[in-house]
Amino acid sequence: MAGNRPEERVRVPVLLQDWHAVSFLHWRCDPDDLAPRLPPGLAPDVLDGSAWIGLTPFLVRRFRTPLLPPVPGLSDYPETNLRTYVRAPDGRDGLWFFSLDVASLPSVVGARVGVGAPYCWADMSVDRGDGMVRYAGRRRLGSSAAYRIDVQPTSPPIADLPDLVARLVGRWRAYTHHLGRVWTVPVEHEPWPVQEATLLHCEESVVAAAQLPDLGPPELVHFA
Repeated sequence: MAGNRPEERVRVPVLLQDWHAVSFLHWRCDPDDLAPRLPPGLAPDVLDGSAWIGLTPFLVRRFRTPLLPPVPGLSDYPETNLRTYVRAPDGRDGLWFFSLDVASLPSVVGARVGVGAPYCWADMSVDRGDGMVRYAGRRRLGSSAAYRIDVQPTSPPIADLPDLVARLVGRWRAYTHHLGRVWTVPVEHEPWPVQEATLLHCEESVVAAAQLPDLGPPELVHFA
């Protein structure tokens, strides 16, 4: 189940990658507004009385398959995903992605063909300095969605995460809709070293591009 520790081992991973400078922006959302945007079989996971939308920018490092080393110039790139939290008919919880922006065309092609994930090729950057992290991106094809987000971590890693935060950041499977059916993609990683954070600046049109309602400022902001 959702939480900040892995639910189960992924004994035969298909892909490996490291994640750095991860920010989590979370908005409450009415489950009735969200449900029509999900494929048959998935329902909004209601936490603290609400469905939730998350915008998560970060850096991918050392993207690779288990039997091959990272490829210089191809294995490190920014990524930003727009996601929500869902339950499947068997009661298991996981992630549903509305979009995944990456500055890697091979990743876009591979993910769309392989599992039907809605990857988008984008011009992106992640910069750290002055105690803050600056994320920027703009899609190259099919949409003008863009964002500029500045986040400042404000605490050491939280030793005992509030249950709501742990259940939002810690998800151990993702779902995709491909070839007429819902597929499950298991995930395993170390617990997030989650910090409190302040949102210094946020301009984005990624949420609107996903045809989601205007959500206002995010309610929760964290960094790992």
